Amino acid sequence: MAQSSERKSGTAVGTSFLDTYFKITERGSTVSREVRGGVVTFVAMAYIVVLNPLILGSFSPDDASAKVDVLGNILPINQVAAVTALVAGLMSIVFGVVANYPFAIAAGLGINTLLAVTIAPQVTWPEAMGLVVIDGIIIVVLALTGFRTAVFNAIPPELKAAIAAGIGAFIALIGMVDAGFVRRLPDAAGTTVPVGLGIDGSIASWPTAVFVFGVLLMGVLIVRRVPGGLLIGIVVTTVVAAIVEAVAGVGPSQGTNPKGWNLSTPEVPDTVAGVPDLSLVGNVDLFGAFTRIGVIAATLLVFTLVLANFFDAMGTMTGLGKEAGLADKDGNLPGIGRALVVEGTGAIAGGVGSASSNTVFVESASGIAEGARTGLANVVTGVLFLAAMFLTPLYEMVPVEAAAPALVVVGALMIGQVRDIDFTQFAVALPAFLTIVVMPFTYSIANGIGVGFITWVVLHAAAGKARAVHPLLWVVAGLFVAYFAVDPITELLT
Repeated sequence: MAQSSERKSGTAVGTSFLDTYFKITERGSTVSREVRGGVVTFVAMAYIVVLNPLILGSFSPDDASAKVDVLGNILPINQVAAVTALVAGLMSIVFGVVANYPFAIAAGLGINTLLAVTIAPQVTWPEAMGLVVIDGIIIVVLALTGFRTAVFNAIPPELKAAIAAGIGAFIALIGMVDAGFVRRLPDAAGTTVPVGLGIDGSIASWPTAVFVFGVLLMGVLIVRRVPGGLLIGIVVTTVVAAIVEAVAGVGPSQGTNPKGWNLSTPEVPDTVAGVPDLSLVGNVDLFGAFTRIGVIAATLLVFTLVLANFFDAMGTMTGLGKEAGLADKDGNLPGIGRALVVEGTGAIAGGVGSASSNTVFVESASGIAEGARTGLANVVTGVLFLAAMFLTPLYEMVPVEAAAPALVVVGALMIGQVRDIDFTQFAVALPAFLTIVVMPFTYSIANGIGVGFITWVVLHAAAGKARAVHPLLWVVAGLFVAYFAVDPITELLT
């Protein structure tokens, strides 16, 4: 009995510490809800450990699709997978403990593609990662000086609402595309329509049918207010997917089977664990790119990285903060300066780890929808990412088609932020509308923010309200003009 009392007392003390440190009760949450939210966020994000290696890595430099640097070298896929999970795990934990927000961190989509397609062919992989580290250092300095926070607070509430709604539309599109529900039509199709429903206008594959089942199931669970509805939906949909694969033998897509599973095939693995290869950690050349391609060209690449990182993260945190109810009436987050410093450190860590710049992930909205409100959820997500380094075969059993429905459901929740936008004023309506639609249409949060900022400044100036526009918005709008014109500027200068 004494031992039982001690265990109960220890549990109470531990729970009390977590509650006090993470302000769980203060934010209207519970430990179990935070844990559940952290698990859901991880499941919704776990695909990055599979996708990032496919974007940055290669199996052999002799492959036709290999991502080689200027010297013909590659990043081995298994090593990229290991460092992707490592950096995501560490940075998610640090962000949760320091910033106390349920915004998980991992290798940012867009930046990794920029590295593989644009930067690496001009320099070596260590030099490319060196540019990412410099990008992160600049982001951290801007956050420490308060500039990044000032820009965040200068954004009008209507644009913050538009950013949140745009992110909702964006993640819903990501989910639909990942599941094959929405597909790009080939140029040879003889149509001007860029995308279509499924295959030839119908849901013609088992993976997409599983996705549709998942959306409806999670929708029903949310409507019925079932605790853990998203997590239950993902688990059940994964089981259904495994049964479908066992019966129908769908197989992976691999770019040749349009009816296959997109990233992971839901099969019971032969093994559940393995030792990660972390050889890429520290493989960085900080200034080599400046020598190889010149100071001007390298500086322009850093400028592109900084602007994309700066506003992708800011926009994501704006949307997530509003969705979690953590922002004030103007859409500002308390303690945002600390959060922005830690997020900027993610770029440094990603470069040092050769995993590409790490940033706040919009899929964190899935955990928020499950009830996560504090950094404890982030700690849970981070621990699961670290475990993923050793349990790759196990988590790869969850197909993206089982996690994607959560993104669609969360997108439906986030789009509701449009209620805070006054569409009767066109100087507000057009910038907000463009912010919302450009994000999914260009697959970029930063692009949506940039177009929204530029339009806001121009229309308010035209309406005779130039003085009402915060000076920092003028500065940022000018930077975005340069960002959108970076290619011709580069050609002109070099």
